[in-house]
Amino acid sequence: MADGIERGPDGGREQDPADRRPTLIYPLETTPEYGEAVEVAPGVLWMRMPLGGSLAFINVWAIADGEGWAVVDTGMQTQETSRAWRKLFAEALGGKPITRVFVTHLHPDHIGLAGWIGRKFGARTWMTRLEYLQCRMLFADTGREAPQDAIDFYRGCGWDEEALETYRARFGGFGKAIYQLPDSYHRLKDGDEVTIGDQAWRVVTGSGHSPEHACLYCPELKLFISGDQVLPRISSNVSVFPTEPAADPLTDWLTSLARIKTLVPDDVLVLPAHNDPFIGLHARLDYLIRGHERGLDRLEKTLAEPRRAIDVFGALFARRIGPELLGMATGEGLAHLNCLIGRGRAQTTRDEEGVVWYRAVT
Repeated sequence: MADGIERGPDGGREQDPADRRPTLIYPLETTPEYGEAVEVAPGVLWMRMPLGGSLAFINVWAIADGEGWAVVDTGMQTQETSRAWRKLFAEALGGKPITRVFVTHLHPDHIGLAGWIGRKFGARTWMTRLEYLQCRMLFADTGREAPQDAIDFYRGCGWDEEALETYRARFGGFGKAIYQLPDSYHRLKDGDEVTIGDQAWRVVTGSGHSPEHACLYCPELKLFISGDQVLPRISSNVSVFPTEPAADPLTDWLTSLARIKTLVPDDVLVLPAHNDPFIGLHARLDYLIRGHERGLDRLEKTLAEPRRAIDVFGALFARRIGPELLGMATGEGLAHLNCLIGRGRAQTTRDEEGVVWYRAVT
């Protein structure tokens, strides 16, 4: 899922004026209802699919493609989402076939119905290799018991037995929100130019939120389909998971954001997966980078005394972390801690109980 946990530029503290949220322009006055579409440019339609939880919905897109439509992202596998798509197929999309299914990344709200749409229309799924392979891996975990490696990982973060038992009960649920995955796909690579209808769309990849997230940039239409890579009002989740405990996704994320600024001009209309389309890409990229850098500085100060992963939430998040957010907060906390370690600003020790303690190098 996209959303990171609410944070101000200074973790809820008084803000430096330079780090206040930039003023973005939201030029579209009409938003689509479920099962309906709004045209954002000639041959490009904005649609929404329902989601549970705080996000409420995901934006998906249709691009005129010859005698049919290419779609970008699909929503999660639910009856409500399928119902919305059926209405779109019959009405807003004019009964024309789906030619291709582009998927920005592996999360269920984006890939959830790719297999269903693909089978319905004989349409190939287009996505990057790492996203496809990791999705297949996570899908294969559906129904599996939580591995001991993962239990040890979260115990090392400071989780108590109640939290570990909740994790055991919830493990293996990834595939429940995804229709049967396609057995083959068409690979997207960074820098590819893909012709959809009459326009060329350039693939711009990012990393950190997911391993090889694909955005689509059309210079002719001045459109940038950003998926979860750039969102206007929330910061995407950047987390460390038990499969790669020493990963540094925050460095990947910050590098990706800075790189996008060099590849995509500021005058595009950004079409994000959540919230509304906006203008102001570069200001938003700068704001996201500054926010994380200031979070790293606060975290380093917190580590003047040894801390576990679960002890650093106050330095990073503006809200209280309850049981429902523990997993996400732990993953994001570890991403920041591992980034500091990679920069030589923090170090770790492990006690006899297997708990990892972090401390600033200075």
